[in-house]
Amino acid sequence: MRWVESGDVRLALFEEGDPGRPTIVLVHGYPDTHRVWDEVAALMRDRFHVVRYDVRGAGRSTAPPDRSAYDFDHLIADLGAVLDAVGKPKVHLAGHDWGSLQGWEAIAREGIRDRVASFTSLGGPGLRQTRHFTRHGRRRDVAAQRLRSWYIGAFRLPVLPELAWGSVMPRVLTRTLLREGVAPRPGHPAPTLAEDGRNGLWLYRRNMAATLGGPGPGPRVTDVPVQVIEATRDRFVTPALTASFGRWVDGLWHRRLTAGHWAHRSRPGAVAEMIAEFAEHVEGAPAGTALR
Repeated sequence: MRWVESGDVRLALFEEGDPGRPTIVLVHGYPDTHRVWDEVAALMRDRFHVVRYDVRGAGRSTAPPDRSAYDFDHLIADLGAVLDAVGKPKVHLAGHDWGSLQGWEAIAREGIRDRVASFTSLGGPGLRQTRHFTRHGRRRDVAAQRLRSWYIGAFRLPVLPELAWGSVMPRVLTRTLLREGVAPRPGHPAPTLAEDGRNGLWLYRRNMAATLGGPGPGPRVTDVPVQVIEATRDRFVTPALTASFGRWVDGLWHRRLTAGHWAHRSRPGAVAEMIAEFAEHVEGAPAGTALR
């Protein structure tokens, strides 16, 4: 482990494998830490240089003193600081849940997307893509996605979510994992879960209304190669929303996996192989080759 400074926080950075090999950066979601990727990282470190970090406010990384500093500007700056520390001109990025949301935002931004050789999205739609879907998708599809996203409004309430993370939410998360066939093990859920859960509420409070409901720029078609791994039993993302991503990507790989939201825990071998195959394909693809 080493520390990376990013503005008002210190990020805990973890590396495995040969730095001379292509680099895979695995970004965790909410309310996890880098440890949620343990099984996948162990399977990939002989083929890649594997990089993970605890996002701001999670695990061993520090939380910003200003709670407003969980917006995408700060999150993408953190990713940029990690890439600076790693020192590679390009990396392969893979994200789960909020790590995936950050990845979608990263490949849309000047100054960072040129540093991403490929992006694998697992269990986390881009907010700009989601906004377009909710405004232009079929009514029944949008309604179904809104039902699965009920927790977003709950997490944005004052005080109550913080109280829940100090009482019932750790048990709720454990039961949810068990229903997916994911047994708790050292490192996941993390011993910092309750604090991570409270800090990460500000991801929802600072980004959801501003991006989903605001007048900002819509999604743009990206030339970064993108792979979407659709966990077919994901209780938070509908197939219709996932299917809509193709219009925003030149050369999308859309792959399905029978698993729940935490597919990288329940089926780490399949997830590791999908990420590896995609990265190796991109590494070997001539410039300008369209991915199918």
